[in-house]
Amino acid sequence: MQSDGHRRGRRPGPSDSRADILRASRQLFATFGYERTTIRGIAREAAVDPALVHHFFGTKDRLFEVSLQLPVNLAEAIPALVGPGLDGLGERLTRFYLSLWESESAAAMLTVLRTAVSQDRAAALLRRFVGREVIGKLATELNQPNPQLRAALVGSQLVGVAMVRYVVQVEPLASMSREQVVAAVSPTVQRYLAGDLGQL
Repeated sequence: MQSDGHRRGRRPGPSDSRADILRASRQLFATFGYERTTIRGIAREAAVDPALVHHFFGTKDRLFEVSLQLPVNLAEAIPALVGPGLDGLGERLTRFYLSLWESESAAAMLTVLRTAVSQDRAAALLRRFVGREVIGKLATELNQPNPQLRAALVGSQLVGVAMVRYVVQVEPLASMSREQVVAAVSPTVQRYLAGDLGQL
């Protein structure tokens, strides 16, 4: 079951149905995984008609993709980080990324990782989203050889840190301060962004 069944119909009073659906989808995707979450279950949790879910989001795939999106506008954030130049970009990018994990965005990001590692379909959708919205945007801003590879390597480093620090919570990384993690990780990120990648 994906709901306790106590709610029926629309909530009394004003309601932002689209936001309610999105909140419910993130909760159910995190709890039940991509495959076991249904449009009907999401509608029941959001107290709306299933037709309204289709109206706003179309398919379950599209709803999952939208649920991956962060409150931060990456199309604006990434150029702002790259703007001052390559010097120090690894540190700026690492600090920005960790700050997202320690803000109101954390719940959505945790949902994304937990769902993607347990469901093949969810992982495929996440790869497409990260490729387009994160790696693609970063690569576009880098005036360096092999920008796609550099952006992908940065992504692998930062996602790995998030998995160990926030999802699995392996010590001592889980208990280190943000600035300690930035100091330890950003030199590697900087090398991926601007350093020698060896023979390619």
